[in-house]
Order: sequence, then C-alpha cells, then structure tokens
Amino acid sequence: MTIDCIIIGGGIAGIQASIQLARYHREVLVIDAGEGRSSLCRQYNNILGFPEGVSGEELRKKGFQHAEKFGVNRITQTVMRVHKSRDVFVVETDHGQIYKSLTLLVATGVKDHLPDIPGIKPCLGLSLYICPDCDGYEITNKKTFVLGSGDAGAHMAITLLYWSEDLTFINHGRGEISLEMQGKLQENHISVQQIDVQEVLHNDGVFQGIKTDSGQVLQAEKGFLAFGGNHVRSELADSLGAETNDKNHLLTDSRSKMTNIDGLWAAGDAAVHSELVTAAMGEGAQAAIWIHKWLMRKVQK
Repeated sequence: MTIDCIIIGGGIAGIQASIQLARYHREVLVIDAGEGRSSLCRQYNNILGFPEGVSGEELRKKGFQHAEKFGVNRITQTVMRVHKSRDVFVVETDHGQIYKSLTLLVATGVKDHLPDIPGIKPCLGLSLYICPDCDGYEITNKKTFVLGSGDAGAHMAITLLYWSEDLTFINHGRGEISLEMQGKLQENHISVQQIDVQEVLHNDGVFQGIKTDSGQVLQAEKGFLAFGGNHVRSELADSLGAETNDKNHLLTDSRSKMTNIDGLWAAGDAAVHSELVTAAMGEGAQAAIWIHKWLMRKVQK
C-alpha cells in the first residue's frame, strides 16, 4: 500500500508536519529513531506558551499525543535506505520493513558532537547550552565556561560576549586556535585555559563547574559547548540526489521547503536552518502545507 507521506524523523519539525498533514486527512507515517537533538534538551525557555520552560522529552511526548489524535502512525525504527521507483518513494528500515509513499519529508536533524565527558547530558538545556540564539539569554551577567575546542570554541566565546563578559574558554583537547581568533580573544579579554575536562560538576543538572584531568576544580554558574564537527543527517536525501550546501545542509525552496527532487521535502536542522525549535515547527508546518498542495495536483482525492 502506498501512503501519502512518510516523515523520516520524529523531532519537532517532523511532529509538527505530521499534525498539519493529518488535519488534511492525509495518511502519514512518522519513522523515528528516537535519538534526535530535542530528546536530549532538558529545558527550552523560548517557546510560546511555556513561560516556565519545557523539556524536549515532554514537548515530543505531547506532540506525538497530538499527532496520534488525528490518526498519525509512528514507528520507532531507523531508516537505512531510500530510493524512488517511478513516482513512489521506497523506504527500508533496520527491521527489514519496507514502506512506500507518494511524498517524503526528511526531518532527520543534526547530531551534535558531544565529547564523552561525565556530567554533560544531565545539564543539557538546563544549565549547559549549545545554541546562543536559543539560550544566550540564560548566561546574562553570569560566570560562564565555554567548553570547546579550537576555533569553534573561540568563536562561541566571542559570540557570548553579548550576554556576559565573565567568560572563560576551556580549550579541551588543546585544539588549534588560529592567529585571528587568538587576537580576538585577547582583544576582548577572554581567558583561555588549555586543559582537559575530566567531569562536568553539577547538582541535578545545575552546572557548578568542571573537574580537570589533574584533579583541579574550577567553578562557574553556566556553561556552553562548542566542539564543532556536528553531523548533519542529510545522507538519505543525498542518496536521492538532493542538493546540499558546503556544510551538508539540504537546500530547499524558501516558500515550499521542497528540495530539487520532485516530491521530496526537508525541514528543521537537516535543511538550511536557524537551529531554533520554533523555526523547526514553522518549517514543518510550511512543508506540510505544500506537500498537501502537491498531492492535490498529482492525485485526485
């Protein structure tokens, strides 16, 4: 049986798209591996309607409940391969199951490069952050450690000066810092510590500082991560011939969010993006509207 749309990725963009499509009475299947960026964030503080904040886990849970109310089907599997047979997309999962759809929305997101340091994950989104646009506000006038490597960490530290001048860049792994970035750090009086982090210290997710490989304890109120090397999960769309930019983000039409492949859409962090949850929601809904319009033209329903 061929369904209307398969959405690969059950993060914020994918869930929002599924809700919009289901409200057009479209048959939708969401295939989610369950390991997206939003599943790690313990608190978002910049989303309309949640003045006290909301965790990514809770937002996804309520989102899926909302989607299921309108008849969206969801399976927890990993998509291994996709191809197009004539006018139909064929999707194969790690369970050996094959699904077919008239349209495909890739909302596979980005996998952050997070070092295997104890204490990082309990703090994510609560007191240790990744995106300055989302969470720069949280460090306003607070003593903050930027845990990063090389130019990626240096650039983050300089960006965060907008909210706090009490910054220390912890160059974990002693990544190379370019002369240009060294100059900017010095110009802005940002301290650089060439040390390795053994552990992030926290109290139930509330960042307290770090313990170095030499056993030294350094205290701070907040932290940011910036190690570079994030993985954009665009391979599935790429295998269909979708165009990407130099950072592997999928290129889409600004109005419809469709890629250069007819019937293939992308939304959220896998596409050219802002890394905002609210932007991912908008892109998911936007893509869904144009998927419906495309189906209206292609299929008599």
